[in-house]
Amino acid sequence: MKPTLLVLAAGMGSRYGGLKQMDGVGPNGEIIMDYSVNDAIRAGFGKVVFVIRHSFAEEFKQKINAEHFGNRIEVEYVYQELDKLPAGFTVPEGREKPWGTNHAILMAKEAIHEPFAIINADDFYGRDGFMVIGEYLRNLENAKGQYCMVGYRLENTLSENGTVSRGVCNIDANGHLVGMTERTSIGRNAQGTIEFKDADGSMHPLAPDTTVSMNLFGFTPDYLEQSEKLFVDWLKEHGQEMKSEYYIPFAVNTFINNGSATMKVLKTTAQWFGVTYKEDRPMVVERLRKLHEEGVY
Repeated sequence: MKPTLLVLAAGMGSRYGGLKQMDGVGPNGEIIMDYSVNDAIRAGFGKVVFVIRHSFAEEFKQKINAEHFGNRIEVEYVYQELDKLPAGFTVPEGREKPWGTNHAILMAKEAIHEPFAIINADDFYGRDGFMVIGEYLRNLENAKGQYCMVGYRLENTLSENGTVSRGVCNIDANGHLVGMTERTSIGRNAQGTIEFKDADGSMHPLAPDTTVSMNLFGFTPDYLEQSEKLFVDWLKEHGQEMKSEYYIPFAVNTFINNGSATMKVLKTTAQWFGVTYKEDRPMVVERLRKLHEEGVY
């Protein structure tokens, strides 16, 4: 059994101002997705499913397809749109904001029937991250409710050019996730200490080795069915709001708390990086150049 990689790319059109400007950060013009899919192939993934939008589908498919990856992996596309809602629900007038990351996952319900990992399209997760989650997922055939995530050291996920938001993980003695808490405005102060700002504006320290989520999750197919049912309940409460989003951590926390699933936190030596701020780009280019020099790619 080969797991599937689900790539959340529906927001790329707005982030890049059109896909013709999709940023080539590798020494040969590679985009970050090229590294993710290449690492997934090496880790034993058999298919990649891209969540995109109809508005840029033709342009995306011309650039990102099976031939682009040397026909080494099966490629499918699914579409996240505002009006893709369960029966009985409609988009409130004036809403333009997407329904969130867990809504994006639901778009792949008909395309995925095996254990799968999800990633953001424009984050670099590192080869070891894919290796550890691929190995875990390959042992989950016919399993239910046995989820996983790759946990990153907080100090390996910061930007030197501004603050970031991260899902801070609470982990039990058996290495299972107890819950995730979204922390915003995380950065280093003048003394070099990592801290975050709470809702009251107060600053609190965080240890450098704090485990955080970077949206590299692994699920068995039942997650799609459970999430679809939960989305109905979520819409009843939040469906008329303009900006509320149905996030992955909300669903994961719900399933852990109601006892329908567990989530193993997998350790990795990989270092995440991405272009959170435009000033981060030179750092990303330099790190990728070194990885090529070292023969990793």
